[in-house]
Amino acid sequence: MDPILAEIYSTVLDAAPFVIAAYALLFLVLCGYVAYIMTKLKRTEKKLAALEEHLDESK
Repeated sequence: MDPILAEIYSTVLDAAPFVIAAYALLFLVLCGYVAYIMTKLKRTEKKLAALEEHLDESK
């Protein structure tokens, strides 16, 4: 193997656990954000349904 490539690969392989951990953390944060948004969306849909029902009753 070319010594330059060996040096590059050794540098990249040493940093691999940190890159994997960063992507995993990013994925978990993104999943948490999506879950938070979905919870807020469901709550808003319930409030909207209650408002529509209240408006239908008042007609």
